[in-house]
Amino acid sequence: MSTLTVLRARYPRTLLRTNRFVGAPVRFVRSVGMFDWFVVISFGQIVHALRYYRREVLRLIAEIGMGTGAMAVVGGSTAIVGFVTLSGGSLIAVQGFSSLGNLGVEAFTGFFAALANVRVVAPLVAGVALAATVGAGATAELGAMRISEEIDALEVMGIKSISYLVSTRIVAGLLVIVPLYGLAIVMSFLAGQVVTTLFYGQSLGTYEHYFRTFLRPNDVMFSFMQAIVMALIVMVNHCYFGYYASGGPVGVGEAVGKSMRASLVAIVLAVLLASLALYGVNPNFNLTV
Repeated sequence: MSTLTVLRARYPRTLLRTNRFVGAPVRFVRSVGMFDWFVVISFGQIVHALRYYRREVLRLIAEIGMGTGAMAVVGGSTAIVGFVTLSGGSLIAVQGFSSLGNLGVEAFTGFFAALANVRVVAPLVAGVALAATVGAGATAELGAMRISEEIDALEVMGIKSISYLVSTRIVAGLLVIVPLYGLAIVMSFLAGQVVTTLFYGQSLGTYEHYFRTFLRPNDVMFSFMQAIVMALIVMVNHCYFGYYASGGPVGVGEAVGKSMRASLVAIVLAVLLASLALYGVNPNFNLTV
């Protein structure tokens, strides 16, 4: 009888705990390596997807923008992102006017709206809305294809599954995010102006003066760059969890939950790191009374 067999017979719980502690880091390193390899292949096959699967890219652009089925009834991702950013811009106006009013400087609500919406609120809210609509849908769709062996069927037919299913979605997401985020920015600006001038009665000239004074074109450009990075993070992350889903319908549901959790953490970290890199040392505005 081997020594390992004797140890297993005498100390089963100890060996089980040891395997659990040793196996967790190994599984983590393995999952990180799989994700990195998946990202490399997905981006490396973008040219192949644009060359051979242009019709699929166009279909995904329409699906991401306007949705399919029940999503199309409410306007798809466009309506959802617009409504969510409209709510976020309204909240900024309400909190900004009330908080600044306690200091007697409620005229600076336009400054607060121009600063907070572009630098933090709009990118964060748009990223979360994109993950909840487009990202979760991509995970569920790819997961259903995986458990029904449709992805294996594509490979058997000689179709590069990652290029056809993942690279096309990355391209479609990058093309859709620019007009989609433009709508989100406009809705957040409009919400702040309407709430401040219509509901709180502030002069339109006062609001626009401070809003236009502190709205920097560079901030808008950086905001769009953040949105593009978050679109990449969302599409790659959700496609990864959907592509490697397993365990039947229950496994697909777990994959959607895991992908949403990872996307929410990644989006917040992306906004935090971008804010530290762009405005951590120099806030790029001078407020004087």
